[in-house]
Amino acid sequence: MNPARVLEIFKEITRIPRESGHEEMIIAYLQNFAAARSLECRTDEAGNVVIVRPASPGRENVPVLVLQSHSDMVCEKNSDVDHDFSKDPIRYEIRDGWMIAPDTTLGADCGIGMAAELAILESDGPTGRIECLFTVSEETGLDGAKALKPGFITGKTLINLDSEDEGELFVGCAGGLDTTGIFRYGTSEIAEGTRLLSFRIYNGLGGHSGDDIDKGRANAVQLLARFLYPELGSYSLCSIEGGNKRNAIAREAGCVVAVKGDGAELQEHFRIFSEEVRAEYAIAEPGLSFECKEVNTACRAISDHDARRIVSALVAAPHGVLAMSREIEGLVETSSNLASVRMLDDGTIRVGSSQRSSVNSARKAAGDRMQACLELAGAEVTHENEYPGWQPDMNSRILGIARNAYRELFGEEPRVRAIHAGLECGLFLDVYPGLDMISFGPTLRGVHAPGERLELASLDRFVALLDKIVTEFA
Repeated sequence: MNPARVLEIFKEITRIPRESGHEEMIIAYLQNFAAARSLECRTDEAGNVVIVRPASPGRENVPVLVLQSHSDMVCEKNSDVDHDFSKDPIRYEIRDGWMIAPDTTLGADCGIGMAAELAILESDGPTGRIECLFTVSEETGLDGAKALKPGFITGKTLINLDSEDEGELFVGCAGGLDTTGIFRYGTSEIAEGTRLLSFRIYNGLGGHSGDDIDKGRANAVQLLARFLYPELGSYSLCSIEGGNKRNAIAREAGCVVAVKGDGAELQEHFRIFSEEVRAEYAIAEPGLSFECKEVNTACRAISDHDARRIVSALVAAPHGVLAMSREIEGLVETSSNLASVRMLDDGTIRVGSSQRSSVNSARKAAGDRMQACLELAGAEVTHENEYPGWQPDMNSRILGIARNAYRELFGEEPRVRAIHAGLECGLFLDVYPGLDMISFGPTLRGVHAPGERLELASLDRFVALLDKIVTEFA
């Protein structure tokens, strides 16, 4: 299998819309890929696709090996960029050994895994039977994995290609759930003689709410609330928006407030606040930006009582690392991500969050903590999209095969670890008990945020390792 061919296929994939929940075009691409090569292809009701490569002559008795990636991607862009993920191809560059999408997500998570599977399907190397599984809507709730039925795949060994650090073999992951708070609020007319000011925090690095939650990155939603909270009573809140995906750290947030007079004092407080926060995040977030300007738009003010409830909840909401693992050094065990705040057309404000933990009871406690915070502020709270973790098995047979292959190829020992991000592997075990699994991939950075990039040198090593495992698996 040639890394150049994997990259070529991935470039094809970047031209295909595949936002979570809208995977119709990528599903058709996979089906056409199989048909053009006369390969068996099955699609279930959820949209999951399996393409089968039959065993090479003399390899009919080799156990079936399943390769798996998800077909959707997180669609994030900078707010000042004109890009429609439903039709526009991803614009990328090759820069200093990296493939990067400067203004949007690249979709290498998990498009590069898909490309590797497709390259194996069309390669002529000797293998046993290979089942390539492509699941849908992983990024928004692991819906495809949840919908799998017994018999859709037949292999007892699975390699997940959704990891982001070359040289590391993953054998466990966190489980998670989403917690949503709905605030109902009253409004009032803006008084005559008031001035409307817009405050905005933007250009945060954001990132993956699992992989990057321990990197000390700014949460723009919580920072905006930090500014607004001590100023309560000096303004009327008209609107507040920030963040986007549940599994992404909020990079941008903004609000519009009404003030009496010229608002000079509030603007000065924002200037001081921005300087303090820039100093606070000077190392972790050197590009963090702040903006204050006067606006002229028709709006109503949220009642002072309701604005206080909402802003207080955003300040108090747990965000970041809640506990580190006592078993695996450096592994985040439990975390919470304050993901978004949105004003909806139905007259409510929705606060989105997600909690993760490799310990089921701790995950539940983190969700309860977020629920308690939101309920104390008067929100209606729901939990959804809960999924289990994947407990490490250090005696895994496929782990042993992968470690040996890595040593033989590169003359060094791979790192074996668990990941705080969610993988579909825990859900696979619900449907296929006893499935032997590992996960690995090339090096990706900035996943789930604009500027996502793929290290090309790591792609070469990833492809070499996968090719060796697949051809020598017996």
